Amino acid sequence: MPARPFSDTLVQRLVEARRVAVLTGAGISAESGIPTFRDTDGLWQRFRPEELANVDAFLQNPVLVQGWYHHRQKVALEKAPNPGHYALAKLESLVPHFTLITQNVDNLHQRAGSTGVVELHGNIMRSYCIDCGRFAAEDAVADPAPDAIVRCAACNGLLRPDVVWFGEMLPAEALEAATGAAAEADVFLSIGTSAVVYPAAGLPQVAQQAGAYVAEINIAPSAIAPLMHEVVQGKSGEVLPILIDALLKRKEK
Repeated sequence: MPARPFSDTLVQRLVEARRVAVLTGAGISAESGIPTFRDTDGLWQRFRPEELANVDAFLQNPVLVQGWYHHRQKVALEKAPNPGHYALAKLESLVPHFTLITQNVDNLHQRAGSTGVVELHGNIMRSYCIDCGRFAAEDAVADPAPDAIVRCAACNGLLRPDVVWFGEMLPAEALEAATGAAAEADVFLSIGTSAVVYPAAGLPQVAQQAGAYVAEINIAPSAIAPLMHEVVQGKSGEVLPILIDALLKRKEK
């Protein structure tokens, strides 16, 4: 990869920006070794995500669904944030107004130091009761006994992961925050997302229509790459640290 795979324009626009919004997808997590949602492994190879990630499946077989998400939690906890995650946490400190929007549920951005992350699809590390709505303590679902249904300590209702399932709407507050940040951004970065799942895939277009400089960082061009001002092809864990270094050097001049 070239030392500077991005344009000087992107660096300068970041230097001048007062508001920056970033959208991240599965690609940045994949660089930490997090399997994509549809990757299969071991016990779960015989299931399709659609069979487990929905309310009906959960109500019919809570042990199975809770077990699958417990497995996914363990996988996420075993992985560490990569340089791309840390670079975005650093970028937050360099911009007056910064919003990180993610489609990922693995909590890696927060572990890298990013704050106020807008979680479009929730967070797999949280669980809440479907009856009383209370969030459960992490240790309540950390290591469930085999074949045991994990229930709410307050009302004995079923605990489900705080993630968006098939057939469910995105959290209204998160979507509103994401759309607002895109509309107000001076620079919008789309990172590691294929841009085929809406409404998240529409956020770069919202930003562009509002006058932002929109750039994509991806190992392969996304479905909406032709609409971008700039497409940077490469791993975010390699590109972002170089971009932040260039930004810091430009700010020092």
